Amino acid sequence: MMDCKRALTEARGDMEKAIEILRVQQGKKIQDLGERTATEGTVQAYIHPGAKVGVLVEVDCNTDFVANNDEFVGFARAVAMQIAATPSVRYVSRDDVPADARDAEARIHEQDAETKPENVRERIVAGKLDAWYQMVVLLEQEMHNPKFEGKTVQQLRDQLTATTGENVVIRRFARFAVGH
Repeated sequence: MMDCKRALTEARGDMEKAIEILRVQQGKKIQDLGERTATEGTVQAYIHPGAKVGVLVEVDCNTDFVANNDEFVGFARAVAMQIAATPSVRYVSRDDVPADARDAEARIHEQDAETKPENVRERIVAGKLDAWYQMVVLLEQEMHNPKFEGKTVQQLRDQLTATTGENVVIRRFARFAVGH
């Protein structure tokens, strides 16, 4: 509440400017939290009905208080279900994508764009790469759960980081499917 009052005072009563000030402050807080080491957390398991697909996911935070929080555990469970529903997901973030995999995908799209005018080729390749990242990178995926309609895993993680005041990190996951 005090942050809102300070932002409104700083913005001299301009509500739009105050909202922007609060967004910048929240972004700085999330960045500061990202630099702290997350040493607590949870491992959630999800087995799809029929027992043909199973997932283990590790989601970390800073304290056991948050690790035992229902919202945190629910987030980890939702992420496990997201992974189960998305066979194409292979990496947590873009930073985890090996350079050779990214380069191979870029070459494919560069070859496809050879017939296009030179001034649009780069944008086409960048757009195709972004679409590929959305398929294979967990944080960039839009949640399949209707409860989180229109939000990506990254947006939900950032929202949880803001509400808990702690760094929330999806550390790793493993997806198992019968026959794969």
